[in-house]
Order: sequence, then C-alpha cells, then structure tokens
Amino acid sequence: MNANLNTEMTRGAASGHHPLFPREQVVPFFLVTALFFLWGIPSNLNDVLIRQFMKAFEITRFQAGLVQSAFYMGYFVLSLPAALFMRRFGYKAGLLIGLGLYGTGTILFWPAAVTQSYGFFLLALFVIASGLAFLETGAGPFIAQLGDPATMERRLNFSQAFNPLGAVLGVLVGTTFIFSGIELSPAQVRSLKASGQYATVLEHETLRVITPYLVLGAIVFFWAILIARTKFPVLAGEGVDASRSNKASWPALLGNKRFVQAVIAEFLYVGAQVGTWSYFIQYIQDYTHQPEKVAGLFLTATLVAFGVGRFSSTYFMKFVPANLLMGWYCIVNVFLVTIGIFLPGWVGLWALLITSFFMSLMFPTIFALGLRDLGPNTKTGGSLLVMAVIGGAVATPIMGLVFEWHRSMAETMIVPLCCYVFIGYFSLVTAREQHPTSQALQ
Repeated sequence: MNANLNTEMTRGAASGHHPLFPREQVVPFFLVTALFFLWGIPSNLNDVLIRQFMKAFEITRFQAGLVQSAFYMGYFVLSLPAALFMRRFGYKAGLLIGLGLYGTGTILFWPAAVTQSYGFFLLALFVIASGLAFLETGAGPFIAQLGDPATMERRLNFSQAFNPLGAVLGVLVGTTFIFSGIELSPAQVRSLKASGQYATVLEHETLRVITPYLVLGAIVFFWAILIARTKFPVLAGEGVDASRSNKASWPALLGNKRFVQAVIAEFLYVGAQVGTWSYFIQYIQDYTHQPEKVAGLFLTATLVAFGVGRFSSTYFMKFVPANLLMGWYCIVNVFLVTIGIFLPGWVGLWALLITSFFMSLMFPTIFALGLRDLGPNTKTGGSLLVMAVIGGAVATPIMGLVFEWHRSMAETMIVPLCCYVFIGYFSLVTAREQHPTSQALQ
C-alpha cells in the first residue's frame, strides 16, 4: 500500500468510463481476487471446528475457544513481518509464501487427526493463519494499486465481495462433511464407554476433518503454481530496502489519536465478529435444541446476511458518510445483541443472526478511518490494523470463560455487546470530522 493510499481513499469511485483494472493485468487481477475467496474458507471453518472439537476431544467451551486464539495469533505474529517482506521482495513473493504456509497448515490436519492431538490441531491452525497474514497483508494493497486511482474503491469492493462467498462455502463444507450428525445422550455415552466403543466413536469424529482440509490444501497449492507462473507488474513501494526507504515515525503514528482508536476498534470488532460466529451453533443448540447440522445451516444464513450487508452498505455509502453509517449500524447491533441476551431462544437466535448484516461494513470502514492522513506511516499503520485481528483470539476464550462461570451462552454475548458500544463511540466521534472517508476494503 503506497503512501498516497490514504488520500486516495477520500476519492469517490467516480468516472464510470475508467476501467476497473488495466486490460493487460487481467490474469494477475483474477488470481489475486480469488485469494479473497480462499482465505474466507478456513476462517469460517473454525466455527464448525469449535463444535466438532468439543465433541471429539470432550473439552470445555473455553478450551474449544482456543481454536480462534491459535488462529488469530498467526495473524498477530506474522502481519508486520509480511509487510516488511513484501516491501523488500514484492507482492508476488509474499503471496507465494502465504499460500505455501496456508497449504502446509491444511496438510498438518492429517497427522493431527491420526495422533488425536488437540495441540497439534492448534499448531496447524496457527500455520494456516500465518499464511493468511501474508495473503491479507498483500492482496488488498496489490488490488488497490493495480489500476487507476479513480476506480480503487470499486476495484477493492469487487475483490472483497468474494470473501463472504468463501466464508459461506467454508461453513457449508464443514456442516456437510465434518459434522456427522451423531449427537449422543449422556446415557448413550455411558453405554459406549461400558462396552469399550466410545474411543472409536471419538476417533471417527476427529478423522472427519482430514478430507475437507486436504482438498482445500490441494487447491491452495494449485493456485500457488498459477501465481508462480504468472508475470506480475512491479508496483510502487516494491523491492525497496526497508533500511533506506521512508521509515515509519512511531511517535507520530502512536500519537495519532484517531489511528490508535481505530486499532482498538478493529481489535474489538474482530473479537465481536469471531466470538459471535464461534458460539452461534452452541447458542442455537442450547436454546432451540436443533441438531448440529441444522445449527450449521443457520450459521451459513448469518454469513449470507454478512455478504448482503457488505454489498448493500457499499450502495448506502453513496448517500451517507461511511463512518456515520457505521455508527448507526453499531446502535442497531447493540439493540439486537441485547435481545439475544435477554430473550434467548428463537427470538434471540434471529436477532444475533441479523447482527451479521450490520457488522459487515465495520472492518473496512475502521481500516479506512485508521489510515487517513498517515502519509509515510501508511504501510506500517496498515500492518498494525491487520494485527488487530488478534481480537478474535482474545474474545472467544473470554466468552468461553463467561460461560464456564455463568453456564449461560446468552450471557457470553455481553462481550460483543461491549465491543459494539466502543465501535459506535469511535464511529460517531469520527463522523463529526469534516472529511468523511469512503470505505476501503479489507
């Protein structure tokens, strides 16, 4: 992401006669746009894994929440190194490293399942997320710079629209191929233990994760081969020795109140999103007593709502400043999550499902607000905003602990409720500024 990206964000995606991307760059554009789809799959397969691992390893909801901790820790650890690597060696090299780590992590699911090791699974998820950190750090800036600045926002909108499609596919694959549909009662568990068959049942549940992840890994490595064989353009800021290029001014960056608040808001947003989706299946089963496959379909529906929200909010931003629209959406989500807390059951289920529609614009809008007017600090600032996804690693186990303390899945939703309160405050404060920012997508 070049130093002028923050000023380009304030321009509308005007001039319909401008091409979305240079005709000669159609292949790189297509290959990188597909990455938005590919990283959406494992991110939301985690929501299925949490439920599956609770069953296969007989662990608590807090322990199952460590799935997200291991996953988002990969983002936190690798995002800044990924930015520095691509600054020196270019976007193509960084994307290949990301795909290599991503594919390797999916393969590690095989030995993890065979050895029946929950810790091994967490390591595999960390490796996958390390690869995704490279992909997310590189793909957005690459798409932003691949063409006329006047069409940057339309270009990013188009590419980012494929991410919710990947998320929906991830949950559908998990619901169909990972969930067995076998949900044993306590009496059945006791009977199987007495007959010595229970360990075999748990092993079968664990082994179900192998095939989906190996197939995903094969696709990822195939895509890496395509990118490796494709000539990529050299964009601004690539191949620069970081020691001699414009360095970020940390005092200026950390002294920028809006940027610091944006990092906090991004941290809380990802925590709210990941926490809600991670325990959504369990919320459904606790209060409506639906089987896991039906609950998985409801999770798919909430991701569809997320995708619809992302498309529709792009349209609404033609008439309402993005930060102000986000503030209104936060107020709605505070109301909906409150319903989910105090009216658990079918009413609360639908309220929490609809929150995905209103959370859809938050990541890209917070990202854009945080990068505004950072100048030479833009690249480093963008990396720190990506690192803020560590919020997903923190909120999920906290929600698991809240459940362990109160034995109420509804009360765990207090965590995302608090997150939306701060994001709403951040949105409405920035909305008073004179230069509203258009959305820039993740």
